[in-house]
Amino acid sequence: MSERLEDIAIAMVANGKGILAADESSGTIKKRFDSINVTSTEDVRRDYREMLFRADDAMKNYISGVILYDETLRQNARDGTTLVDLIKSNGSIAGIKVDAGAKPLAGFADETITEGLDGLRERLNEYHNLGARFAKWRGVVAISDVLPTWGALRQNAQALARYAALCQEAGIVPIVEPEILMDGVPGDHSIERCYEVTDWVLKTVFNELYDANVKLEGIILKPNMVIDGKNARKASVEQVAELTVRALKSNVPAAVPGIAFLSGGQSDVEATAHLSAMNAGYDMPWNLTYSYGRALQAAALKAWGGKEENVPAAQAAFTHRARMNSLAAKGEWTEAQEKSA
Repeated sequence: MSERLEDIAIAMVANGKGILAADESSGTIKKRFDSINVTSTEDVRRDYREMLFRADDAMKNYISGVILYDETLRQNARDGTTLVDLIKSNGSIAGIKVDAGAKPLAGFADETITEGLDGLRERLNEYHNLGARFAKWRGVVAISDVLPTWGALRQNAQALARYAALCQEAGIVPIVEPEILMDGVPGDHSIERCYEVTDWVLKTVFNELYDANVKLEGIILKPNMVIDGKNARKASVEQVAELTVRALKSNVPAAVPGIAFLSGGQSDVEATAHLSAMNAGYDMPWNLTYSYGRALQAAALKAWGGKEENVPAAQAAFTHRARMNSLAAKGEWTEAQEKSA
């Protein structure tokens, strides 16, 4: 495969394909495993992820890339193949989460800054040698009647831009992920408030990317959808699609190859319905696709339950969700197809 950043980015948002976020930290995957009463060990985490990566139909037809965690990037499958090679064998691209998580931002109550820039250049070079060709950094933006503050928003946007520039220097495509927390506190914001903040966040992030000399043809944007807070949900699918597209068209340059949404607190089917409505209803300069974690994995995790004999059922559940989202990425998903499975 070509090593040009633009070509990698275009492959990541290929028509009808999306990105599997399998980059849960050890703490997050433990919570997921706790929900199915499975003990989280290195081998169990490897077995679970290997099961997903060996779902050939899903991986070959509906998944363009997989975001990995540091541990997973270094692991081998049971037969000794590296997990990176397993991903590549299905025509998918391996990526890596490189941020060190959101920490409280000094001087800003209830707001965070994402850490991980120290030593990032060296880590990126190592990750490139291990086979990663794209990376992910999540900037977390609090939302309420008074948040975010300009100071916190600007610091997160600058960190995203510095990360993106370092990635491109290392031959790695940066996924730029500014996430406005739908399920943050208090989570009672209206969709109109989410639109205002999303518009402001995207404007700020792209100004910082420009100032940092980041090549827009070699990035993928991973934004939240414009949606009301988890404790105030009443917006229709059409309204979410319309306001999300409006925010993107106002702020995202056409040079960006693609936009891969996070699912951020939405149910599996909701995330699929919203994506499909955007692709079916609007003409856009970018490919709009998915970069889902829980919304691709939840059904598979439940079907698996940590038991070897459940692997085929779990792979079928994962393949179904991947296929539904592939249809959504083409604007062709329907509730009837959802139920026919």
